[in-house]
Amino acid sequence: MIRFFVSVWENFKEYIVLVVLLIISLILLSQNNAQGIQQVRSIAFGTFASVTSVFTDVFNISNLKQENETLRRTNAEMMLHLSRLREYAIVNEDLKGLLALKDSSTFPLIPSTIVSKSLTKSQGTITLNAGKNQSVKVGMPVITDKGIVGIVYSISDNYSIARTLTNVDLKITVKSERTRENAVMKWNGEWLVMINVPKTFDLRKGDRIVTSEISSIIPFPLPVGLVYEIGNVEKGIFNEIKVHPFVDFQKVENVFILGIVKSKEIDDIEFNLLSRE
Repeated sequence: MIRFFVSVWENFKEYIVLVVLLIISLILLSQNNAQGIQQVRSIAFGTFASVTSVFTDVFNISNLKQENETLRRTNAEMMLHLSRLREYAIVNEDLKGLLALKDSSTFPLIPSTIVSKSLTKSQGTITLNAGKNQSVKVGMPVITDKGIVGIVYSISDNYSIARTLTNVDLKITVKSERTRENAVMKWNGEWLVMINVPKTFDLRKGDRIVTSEISSIIPFPLPVGLVYEIGNVEKGIFNEIKVHPFVDFQKVENVFILGIVKSKEIDDIEFNLLSRE
């Protein structure tokens, strides 16, 4: 042990003496009340405080950066959770509406989810995760609790493709729920329009439009939309009626396929109509 201390003293005696003298000097400075010593003491402590403050600020900035990063990460995670909760709420409302429709309907309804949509303005189609194995047939209407979405025109074992009302190849017969007057409705690339409507028809803005029973494709009323505008009033003998649909085709995700049981003759007629369109 003695040899260890002797070795330390021999190797570091200058540093040890310097530290001891510094300690003694600081003790004497703190005990001396002379005016000059007080000035030196204040300058020394002020310098020490300034240096300490600088180092403290540097470390605080580093800590603030870490805290900001943590807060940004927390905010991002909260945004993701909130977005997911909003999505769950929207889907929940959508599904509750569909459940209410199914509970109040006496027709066979095949639940389905839209797995893909077309993005063109004139060829609106949707792919559904229900097909032959779920008893889906060509010509069956696709609906939500708000109204008609489209008509199935192609099927496989577990999938089907439907033309939406925003497809120029789909034309259906509709009528005014108030006046009972019938007309053909199609998509013109911008609007759903009832074409070649005689001016004698008593249609008004806000009238409710439904599918017509005289259609061989949809033999009973399904909600379509409301009359938005009556065009071509100043010329010709026919009007063109713009219809604002009840269904938002961009947002719809969950649907029902209306499983109407029809005769073979009607199925053949519908298939031929859909093929020609």
